Amino acid sequence: MYQRIAAAGKGGTGKTSIAGLIIDYLVKAGKGPVLAVDADANSNLNEVLGIEIEETIGTIREEVNWAERTGTPIPGGMAKTEYLAYRLNQALSEGDGYDLLVMGRTQGEGCYCYVNGVLKNQVDRLAGNYNHIVIDNEAGMEHISRGIVGKVDLLLLVSDHSRRGIQAVGRIKELAAELKIEIPKIGLIVNKAPGGKISEAIAEEIKAQGLELLGVVPLDGTVSEYDARGVPLAQLPDAAPARVAVKEILLNLHLI
Repeated sequence: MYQRIAAAGKGGTGKTSIAGLIIDYLVKAGKGPVLAVDADANSNLNEVLGIEIEETIGTIREEVNWAERTGTPIPGGMAKTEYLAYRLNQALSEGDGYDLLVMGRTQGEGCYCYVNGVLKNQVDRLAGNYNHIVIDNEAGMEHISRGIVGKVDLLLLVSDHSRRGIQAVGRIKELAAELKIEIPKIGLIVNKAPGGKISEAIAEEIKAQGLELLGVVPLDGTVSEYDARGVPLAQLPDAAPARVAVKEILLNLHLI
């Protein structure tokens, strides 16, 4: 079973939309509870899922790191480790069958090694409460390479129907190998494909990059319409082409 699933790809490929639909399907198939982790600096997984967030791990890291650097007392006289664990629980946004944890940006100066170490331990502790963890990751793979979100079982490389997009995810795969990140399965999802088909040229580029194609998600006007109206993609109709394609991919991976 793939417990920890990460989606990665360059911006604009629909990676977050794919991650959101995966979370929605896992919950509706009774595979929850699910921990959704938004590890992309451009955080918007909550918009896809239709849930409000009030705080991010980035702001909590800033807060604790500032206290560490300046000697500012931790509120309530708590130890730093206890306080970080307490604040992490506050940062969880509760959805229907899932919880959302937003990593956010880290802007301040100084070393975050201590805070990141405690954060990793807390995420590992939280992981035991969930059947699946779905991570919307950035292309740089910072949180995976640092081990903050733990070991990933399945890495979904999401590209649009373009040669540059395929090359970009090919580089992500290479980066994972260079960093010696052990991921049991890495596969490609081509998103926004006209008519749900990939061209011969794109198929050749996929082969050249040594990528395993897991499935193709068609260019879906309903997705664009929902985005424009600010409607969560988790509310897409069952018959929407993008939703149908994602379901087929999950079925083939025996996730639902």
